[in-house]
Amino acid sequence: MSTADEISTLLVANFGTDPVAIRPEASLRQLRLDSLALEELRLLIEERMGVDLEDVQLTSRDTVAQLVDAVHRKAAA
Repeated sequence: MSTADEISTLLVANFGTDPVAIRPEASLRQLRLDSLALEELRLLIEERMGVDLEDVQLTSRDTVAQLVDAVHRKAAA
């Protein structure tokens, strides 16, 4: 499963996000994720994918593509 697919699965399963709304250009705000939800998502990604995102600053203005890129960068480090 790709990183984007993993993140999509987490969004749908844990936040009730409509799968159709999860597009690379969609902002996390458009997916109705507030700061608390972003922190929860960060922890879920760390747990599921074994990536340390402690120093990644997620905001609701970030897009799904930016989130996927951040996870890829941390996984490669």
